[in-house]
Amino acid sequence: MEPLFGVMLGLILAVASPAHDSCTCATNKWAVCAQDGPGNCTCRLAGSDHPVDCSTLTSKCFLMKAEMIPLKEKRFWRPPHGLSDSDGIYNPDCEDSGVFKARQCNQSSTCWCVNTAGVRRTEKGDRSLNCSELVRTRWIYIELTHKRSSSAFDVPDVEKALTQLFESRYKLHPKYIAAIKYNPPLIQIRLDQNKKPRWDVDIADVAYYFEKDVNNDSIFHSDSNLTVSVNGDALAIEKLWIYYVDEKPPEFCMKQLAAGISAVVTVVVLTAGIGIAVLLILRWLHTRKYKKFESKEMREIKTPSLE
Repeated sequence: MEPLFGVMLGLILAVASPAHDSCTCATNKWAVCAQDGPGNCTCRLAGSDHPVDCSTLTSKCFLMKAEMIPLKEKRFWRPPHGLSDSDGIYNPDCEDSGVFKARQCNQSSTCWCVNTAGVRRTEKGDRSLNCSELVRTRWIYIELTHKRSSSAFDVPDVEKALTQLFESRYKLHPKYIAAIKYNPPLIQIRLDQNKKPRWDVDIADVAYYFEKDVNNDSIFHSDSNLTVSVNGDALAIEKLWIYYVDEKPPEFCMKQLAAGISAVVTVVVLTAGIGIAVLLILRWLHTRKYKKFESKEMREIKTPSLE
């Protein structure tokens, strides 16, 4: 009886194991998933109760929030790449839809306004700061360089490879890829999304996923390193820069700009003043030397000869 029971238990585990392994979120390895019924897998954002749609990208706001959760509260493997202050990561306030709230604050009651990419667009203030609207990031410029090879890639091949990458891996419709320019080893990509229908991914989320991939900190569950192939040859990305352009210009305080201009003017005036002073001193020394020489000659002329 016991051998039969062991066989039955092994079969049950064998059947249950694949079902358990299949309950993962392909587009977000930080999501916590659970099998809540036959063939039904539910995934939620780590540390919150927000459901995650694993058929598309998770919003950047939710991703940043998940990254700020202490390791002990996470029930999944964390990548070895630690966060640093220069990453621009903070614990954001998100709407239920996943978009950033227009005003973000930290624990020290310092607040600032952000755009739809979560990038600060105003000076920092206190909690009385008013952010009347969430300004949309319409354009995103991506600049990257690849490692130099014996021969440069053809421009059409690079454009095709990157368009396929953004469409297949990041679910971005090609109509939002406004332009791709290639001047070896520099590649420039412009994403343009004036309005975003509910069913399309946001270019800010695409840029964040792409940045994580380039930094070998992929958000996808497979955690595979990003590989870009151009006609069978690897396009090894070396450096990456991302720039955000909003529908409205940023609202940085003019006082700091004026202070910067005043500082520049002060430096220029001081430099000019020192230069003039040096010229006057040199001129005075030259004139003094000339007068001494002239006086000496006059004395020699007036002295009578002994002969």
